Amino acid sequence: MPYKPTIGLEIHAELKTNSKMFCSCKNNPDEKRPNFNICEICTAQPGTLPVANEQAIKKVIKTGLALHCKIATESKFDRKNYFYPDLPKGYQISQYDQPLCFDGFLEIPQNKSQIQNSKTQTNFNDQNAKLKKIRITRIHLEEDTGSLLHPEGADPSTGLRASYSLVNLNRAGVPLMELVTEPDITSGLQARKFAEELQLIFKYLGVSDADMEKGLMRVEVNISISKDKTLGTKVEIKNLNSFRVVQKAIDFEIERQKEVLESGNKVVQETRGWHDKKEITFSQREKEEAHDYRYFPEPDLPPLSFTKEYIEKIKGEIGELPEQKRKRFAKEYALDSTLVEVFITSKDLSEYFEKIISELDDWIEQENDAEFKKIIKVASNYLVSDLVGLLQNKQFSEEECKITPENFAEFIKMIYKNEITSKVAKMVLLEMYNTGVDPSNIVEENNWGQMADDKELEKIVKDIIAKNPKAVTDYNTGNKNSLQFLAGQVMGITRGTANPTNVQEILKRLL
Repeated sequence: MPYKPTIGLEIHAELKTNSKMFCSCKNNPDEKRPNFNICEICTAQPGTLPVANEQAIKKVIKTGLALHCKIATESKFDRKNYFYPDLPKGYQISQYDQPLCFDGFLEIPQNKSQIQNSKTQTNFNDQNAKLKKIRITRIHLEEDTGSLLHPEGADPSTGLRASYSLVNLNRAGVPLMELVTEPDITSGLQARKFAEELQLIFKYLGVSDADMEKGLMRVEVNISISKDKTLGTKVEIKNLNSFRVVQKAIDFEIERQKEVLESGNKVVQETRGWHDKKEITFSQREKEEAHDYRYFPEPDLPPLSFTKEYIEKIKGEIGELPEQKRKRFAKEYALDSTLVEVFITSKDLSEYFEKIISELDDWIEQENDAEFKKIIKVASNYLVSDLVGLLQNKQFSEEECKITPENFAEFIKMIYKNEITSKVAKMVLLEMYNTGVDPSNIVEENNWGQMADDKELEKIVKDIIAKNPKAVTDYNTGNKNSLQFLAGQVMGITRGTANPTNVQEILKRLL
């Protein structure tokens, strides 16, 4: 009988608020100056008192509502007691037995065949796909710790290896949302896809930037394996900072625990870390239990109460979520699942795309349904393949893009109406990307409009045929590639302004 993995996730996300959780210090994850955004409260000076950040509370409730959670009408904060060098108070203000949100869920594709290769996108909008419900136990609110820097190399003042660590408290007190799942996940790939979809939801809601590279979202894994219905010994893997690492760490840990059990030993309940270079988990410490933290109600903060009207108002602020947008894009725009997923994963790009469609609306209404689909396909392909390609792996931002939706819509019209060739279109788009100039002006200034004079084109074709007798002979003896060579010569002379179909037809007739 094979081993069955049982996996639950704990996901932390720093909330996108102006100030920290219990003080007015700026919440700025990009601050480079150490210990700059700090005050008496977040550095735990004696005699200071916390005041809860209402925006942070609202963002957690908003997240819970988006994830089908029940919302507590009564809640409170608790003290979680433990010592760590970057925890100024010696305890963390968190929530224990009365979290803000509980009993929710998030659905992901169930089978491995439905979760495509990690280099491509998950096919969520396949109507035949079976979805797996991952239950969410709770979502609660707490404050983040500071961060430690461990200097490498020799201390310049002594020449000896550094034997100290530096503490930066800019992050201390930042509002931190923690989401805990039920142990419903059974593979590293499922865990990865759950975390990816959750990150998208955070971004769509505007509750967190959830940038894993910056540490704004961190994943922890609880995993055990067994051959029967009884659960195995649980091991926790802490602070996984990329989706790739989440999948790799789980896959490694499943195999490690199998080897331990098959050798006749017992799996030790412990906390493990991930070694990125060696791609292995390693032991850090024995796992703490809840009673080790000596939780008790936070005496300096009053209990929280929420009316149904307050919760309904927050619910009304939830816009379109990824799963809803997938279905709408597939239905309204008849895009394939890969294109849909590109737009879903970049909210800014999808909004830019819809502004382009809005600009094309009046013109599109004059076309029939089949033509509408063709226009949409042209627009989406040039956006996803060509414009995104110019970004060189950078995230699309409409604010930073010099091409307005109006100009992009005009550009698409010119392509669709055969006013410019596909080769010229790429040159026009590059010029638009660099300068933001209107496409019609670019075409006019460079004389890039498609050739309308067939007699002039025929004259150029005859000249190319005369200058390339070998290619002509090769074509006439059955080498069809020679036709492409001659067509390329014509397109070069015309600077891509000749209609490729016309070029082919004239060449075939004259040859």
